Amino acid sequence: MTPLSLGMSPCPNDTFMLHALLHGLIDSGELRFTPAIHDIDTLNHKAFASELAVTKLSFSAYLQVRDRYELLDSGAALGYGCGPLLVARSPLPDLSRARIAVPGLQTTALMLLQLWNPALTNITPVRFDRILPAVRDGDYDAGLIIHESRFVFQQYECHSLVDLGEWWESQTGLPIPLGCIAIRRDADTIRHKAMVETLIRQSVEFAFSNPAVSRPYVKSLARETDDTVIDRHIALYVNDFSRSLGDTGWKAVRKLEFLTSQTHLNASEIRRV
Repeated sequence: MTPLSLGMSPCPNDTFMLHALLHGLIDSGELRFTPAIHDIDTLNHKAFASELAVTKLSFSAYLQVRDRYELLDSGAALGYGCGPLLVARSPLPDLSRARIAVPGLQTTALMLLQLWNPALTNITPVRFDRILPAVRDGDYDAGLIIHESRFVFQQYECHSLVDLGEWWESQTGLPIPLGCIAIRRDADTIRHKAMVETLIRQSVEFAFSNPAVSRPYVKSLARETDDTVIDRHIALYVNDFSRSLGDTGWKAVRKLEFLTSQTHLNASEIRRV
């Protein structure tokens, strides 16, 4: 048997997709996966340290560790209408002076915020599930929220200021690349790439065909355990792009890579490139 560490978040999209792989519901052959469950910011940092053989990470972080990790075609969180939201207690705060909580400094969410408005620099990393309480309690003027937070922000007396997914789609016409799964490039690991990619795809297919099977596992790790929130989360972040990025998905990744390399661009220019 060949053991491989598998970094993943506790969010319903990851636990739903990977449940079958981790619980022996598909034949993984000689490979055995040991989950390492962390929030996305921690997973990004672990990727920078090359700690995990296979890992979920932000597309933003992946673009910075391509020398150490190779992107897999399966397991991505990418789609339409699923982008991060910038929220605040006041519907019209002065963003130029706002203290903004973000879910990590290497997240795609922050990358999008900086593409949308590069002048927003008063930012502080806060674990994603602590952002809404911190904004509600006045610790920050605004918060950049991801995952299931987009379904419950009104419960924290917050208003949505901008949907960065909608903004990205209006500028590019492409789905928004949020998170991906990548495999470490060392010789002992990368030789399993094709098999790992296939197994993740099979795990996603099993999840789609047997959606109720993973629910106890999903709820055991979810921050929000309401079934309606979990269902909405999975429906939003697990889709055909999770099976395979396909031509459109790969085009979106290349667009994100290009735009983030063009530091001179402002938001009004993005549509033209």
